[in-house]
Amino acid sequence: MSKIVKGMFDVMPKDEENWRQVQWWRFVESTARTVAERFRFQEVRTPLVEYTELFKRGVGDTTDIVEKEMYTFTDRAGRSISLRPEGTAGIVRSFVGHKVYAQPQPTKWFYMGPMYRYERQQVGRYRQFHQLGVEAFGSFDPALDAEVIALGMQFFEELGLKGVQVEINNVGDPESRARYFEALIAYFEPYKEELAEDAQNRLYRNPMRILDSKDPHTHEIAMGAPSILEYLSEDSRANLEAVKQYLDILGVNYVQNDRLVRGLDYYTQTAFEYMVDIPGAQASTIGGGGRYNGLVQEVGGPDMPGVGFGVGLERVLLALEEQKVVVPEPSRLDCYMITFDQATKRKSMELLAELRRAGLSAERDYLDRKMKAQMKVADREQARFVAILGEDELAQNTIQVKNMETGTQEAVPFDQLVTYIQTEKGR
Repeated sequence: MSKIVKGMFDVMPKDEENWRQVQWWRFVESTARTVAERFRFQEVRTPLVEYTELFKRGVGDTTDIVEKEMYTFTDRAGRSISLRPEGTAGIVRSFVGHKVYAQPQPTKWFYMGPMYRYERQQVGRYRQFHQLGVEAFGSFDPALDAEVIALGMQFFEELGLKGVQVEINNVGDPESRARYFEALIAYFEPYKEELAEDAQNRLYRNPMRILDSKDPHTHEIAMGAPSILEYLSEDSRANLEAVKQYLDILGVNYVQNDRLVRGLDYYTQTAFEYMVDIPGAQASTIGGGGRYNGLVQEVGGPDMPGVGFGVGLERVLLALEEQKVVVPEPSRLDCYMITFDQATKRKSMELLAELRRAGLSAERDYLDRKMKAQMKVADREQARFVAILGEDELAQNTIQVKNMETGTQEAVPFDQLVTYIQTEKGR
């Protein structure tokens, strides 16, 4: 059965869509690692599966993710297990489980990997998708918020992605949110029967979730709701201004959006999103994040702050393709070896092994092609050198090496082949 599961996709060496080519993914992933490590974030890898309760407590049981989108099953021991729908909850679980909070702080981690959500497939949105995430624990300093935001912007810049904009907001401390909840309930109650069903269900549980409703009529009603800025505490206001000042210092352009609330319940204080135009996509958000000062404690650790973001790599890749960003080509084949019979094939295996151990890429024919057909393969692979091993060469312990760029060809002793190609390649 060759049909792929709905909402999934393969990443191939070659594909009609550039963003599904391995080389594009390697470019994005290597750039992410380079930038994250430059900011002194260390890579962490966590399981694809976690106990479902982690996401209910961490992500929030009023979110679309938990209510509608998780892949959840019961294991043989009767435990509820879910494929991770996002990365932060698992990272926090690891931070708490390994008692990293007891070590000197701050802790700065990053991760990349697949996530899973059962949602309607559309441009840039798949049921298996990949995230780059960064998480920093142990500091309330708003400068750290700004640094995290700046890391994301530098990542986009080094990819060559243009037109990325940051929208920021402050979603308040618990006291501010409590006041804002009351104001939102008072505002939405007269419209209750007009709201979408999921918005009605959230009205008294978490009315902030209504603000980012995808239902058009509910969204229109929400546009008239009071702004959270009217209900922020002095500390939250000061925090927002400090983050903005640090972003100015770092040269990060941003827009303040007081309707921005994010789709996860764990955010406190700073919230932000990265935006870029992707034709055909429902939204132009390619990533976002914020502070989650209560999440470590919610997962069983001490009262310790955190801040981070997640970026959807599929959306980044689609934006790169749309903007016609030039992605580095795969490394060229150093040497293609042409053989003719069993004796030359056996010797070629020895020579190929020597080339590869020396750090050179090398290949030969395995389909008994004629010499002309083998040369076509070498051209297709864009080989720098073609090494021709015939009966005469074998008898003389030499091999004919042709430089495919200059057209020059000469006989090279077997024991000098590695040095010859290394030298000529470096010219």
